[in-house]
Amino acid sequence: MPLPRMRTLIATAASLLLLGTSTGATAAAPDRDGGVSASVHTAGRVQDAGDVLRYSWPGVYFEGRVRGTGVGVVLDDPAADYDVSVDGTTVATLVTPGRTTHWIRGLRDGVHTVRLVKRNDTPWSTSSFGGFRAAPGGAVLAPPAARSRQIEFIGDSLTAGYGNLSASRDCDAEQLGRTTNADVGYGALTARRLGADHQINAYSGLGIVRNYGGGSPEVTYRTFYDRALLNEPDDVWHNPGTWRPRLVVVHLGTNDFSTPPGPDEPWTDESLAAAYRGAYSGFLEKLRSRYGPRTTLVAVGAGSFTGQVEQVVRERNGAGDRGVHHWPLDATGLDFTGCHWHYSARDHRLLADRLTAFLAGLPIRW
Repeated sequence: MPLPRMRTLIATAASLLLLGTSTGATAAAPDRDGGVSASVHTAGRVQDAGDVLRYSWPGVYFEGRVRGTGVGVVLDDPAADYDVSVDGTTVATLVTPGRTTHWIRGLRDGVHTVRLVKRNDTPWSTSSFGGFRAAPGGAVLAPPAARSRQIEFIGDSLTAGYGNLSASRDCDAEQLGRTTNADVGYGALTARRLGADHQINAYSGLGIVRNYGGGSPEVTYRTFYDRALLNEPDDVWHNPGTWRPRLVVVHLGTNDFSTPPGPDEPWTDESLAAAYRGAYSGFLEKLRSRYGPRTTLVAVGAGSFTGQVEQVVRERNGAGDRGVHHWPLDATGLDFTGCHWHYSARDHRLLADRLTAFLAGLPIRW
């Protein structure tokens, strides 16, 4: 759905930016026995279709282990961009790869860890991953173990990493797609510093009760939160039982309040604030019911809505839920030089520093 200053549909012309190790692509993937999920580790919201895993949210990643001199990455995605790393080093960036098996060749003969991560948010499209392949003479091995810690990040474009690699605030749709990278956003950085698996459930342009500029009033972030596939209205993500985060960080409110209500909107400043607080409190209650009393909830307050978030947290604490905490985001020193005045990659690093320090003072029950 169109929202002001949100990303428009990005052209799906297939192109590849290849870095480092010798790489290549072929047009189709070979068949394999068994489901993909048994051979990879992922913490993202995926729909398991057996021979492929389907997904929509930004920052979804897959990790595997392969023995041999090469690894193939099976994808069907005309919209999103990906980074591929082998043994901790990024070896390829795949730009809207389409339906392909992309090969990383010339590796040292031995056991390698491979990671694939979806860089950007493409909610109008469904992505498919068909697993990793080993070069002739090699083998796909059991995947890496899941990390003992899990963190869920909930937010909008600021959490999705919108245009964070851009050298300019002025971006067209193509530039926005190429310069958005959730994996270098504050969420992924914080999770790595804490040794945690993570989900980045972020949707650009949406708010708790009101979207940017009052656009698409028939939906809000809450419309999509329960889905794995964002462009399928009847989809509901079914937690396989492995996703039990002990920390959830909610950063929603910028789109509710960053533009004043227009004359065709039903809001006054007072009614918008009241509706926001009520919906925000209800959303926190939903998270509490879903994840239980051991999970710490961190509500991020920033700019004009800091006071609204603080009030919600204070009321929930007063009602007996002491596991909800307010993090007043400190924007000191941020340059906002990402696309359309969003956080830059440098800003995300600063925020990860500040959030990690804040979390260190909380009694999180990992």
